[in-house]
Amino acid sequence: MSGDGREGDRRDDEVRGARRIPGPRGAVDDLDLEAMARPVLPPPGSPAPDGAVPGQGATEADGGTEAVPDAVAEGAGPEAGAAKSEAGPGSVEAGAEDEAGPGDAVAEPDEPDEPDEPAGPVPSLPVTAASAPVLSHQVLKALLGAWALSACSAEETAAVEEHLTECAPCADEALRLRDAVGLLHTDGSLDLDPTLRTRVLDGCLGRRPARIPIPEWATAYDAETARLDALLRDIGDSEWHAPVRLQWFEEERAVTRRTTVAGVIGHLMAVDGLVSAALGLEDPLGADGVTGGAEVPLSPTRRTETFWAATYPPATRAVCEPWRDLTHELIRTASLAAPNVAERSVSYGDFALPLQDALLDRAFECWVHGTDIAEAVDYPYGPPSAAHLHRMIDLAARMLPAALAGRRRAGLAGPARDLVAPGEPGRSLHLEVEGHGGGDWYIALDSPAAVGSPDLAVAQVALDGVEFCQLVAGHISPVEAAAGQEGDREAIRDVLFASASLSRL
Repeated sequence: MSGDGREGDRRDDEVRGARRIPGPRGAVDDLDLEAMARPVLPPPGSPAPDGAVPGQGATEADGGTEAVPDAVAEGAGPEAGAAKSEAGPGSVEAGAEDEAGPGDAVAEPDEPDEPDEPAGPVPSLPVTAASAPVLSHQVLKALLGAWALSACSAEETAAVEEHLTECAPCADEALRLRDAVGLLHTDGSLDLDPTLRTRVLDGCLGRRPARIPIPEWATAYDAETARLDALLRDIGDSEWHAPVRLQWFEEERAVTRRTTVAGVIGHLMAVDGLVSAALGLEDPLGADGVTGGAEVPLSPTRRTETFWAATYPPATRAVCEPWRDLTHELIRTASLAAPNVAERSVSYGDFALPLQDALLDRAFECWVHGTDIAEAVDYPYGPPSAAHLHRMIDLAARMLPAALAGRRRAGLAGPARDLVAPGEPGRSLHLEVEGHGGGDWYIALDSPAAVGSPDLAVAQVALDGVEFCQLVAGHISPVEAAAGQEGDREAIRDVLFASASLSRL
């Protein structure tokens, strides 16, 4: 096989000798019949004029018989010559042979193994000014890539396309190149889908379930730590020092604090140590001598300040590996522990939560601070799944009566109007959360241990699910949060400010 993809000279001769595909035939209406010269036929019996086509329109004067066409004479074989030799001098055939000169060529017989071909050369398309230039096969093959990218000139394009009708290997190569060009034009984002890990795990677990599955109450923490870990793996070393502005709500005002991406991860690891201590694991603040042998504080804010103060120089990418190992160890331990471990108490200093709620709280913190990091490094980061977001909203709604009672003791909320016994229905506010992860909750307004009741609702607040979580995280003001308000204005204000007071560093 030759280097250009064709098999030897015989293939080249076959390609060059093949008939070309004729161009589109013009319609009859396209001809200007008035401008065309009309042929003038000679009168019968007169000799044919010069330039007339032999064998067409000429008749013999004596008998009126048509003359034998030249094509028939040229196609006569040796048998015809022998018949003329045997004929007498008075026959018509003998007279025709006597008139032929000695230098006239005798027609050769057709080869029996060749297919019937029309006599004479195959007509070709007319050559115009826009016709393709004459280029060699190697040049045309080299132009296939540029042709597939539409980077050839008009003359080169015409030459290549004409060549493709004659060369089958080049036509196949042109189709492959055109398909490859189609893969180059994509408008999709190069960032990985944040839900890719979840979808891959769901597919794997659907084929073969895990022997020890993650408890349902720990799946939100597993998903959010995995999403944040994927974000951190995708940023560069310099972006770990990008400034991040943390914000939360204290009493009646918003508070902000500036740190870095590495500082945020250190904050998450410091607070995760509260959960690890409840599970009997090693506290990350005491493992590497961060506290210098002093007692480890329980408050999330004090733990974070202690970690930041003891970390000099400031934390870098190196903080990510200990945080990742800690999250994996928490999930593994919770999965292997006894079923009643979900009710184990986790102390936050001023309050305590069951382990299942504590891990849900940590999942909420991972999402909120993951959003802070994503905004700092300009990275796409969406909200949690609807099921996980619904659980986070439910946790905040269950914590609101105690938060409202704490603000009332501090003189920041209105007085209780109708105290009831624990477990009894009391005056309530209807919290309607719409959209992603939404639902309906009834918040007890007077007694922390009372039960919210739709029959005793005195006000209603409507918010979007993500917007309510931003309010709980202290990222938006309470006066700007509610999309719809109806009923007791004091109750609405107290619940909105209590929701913002759930936020912390």
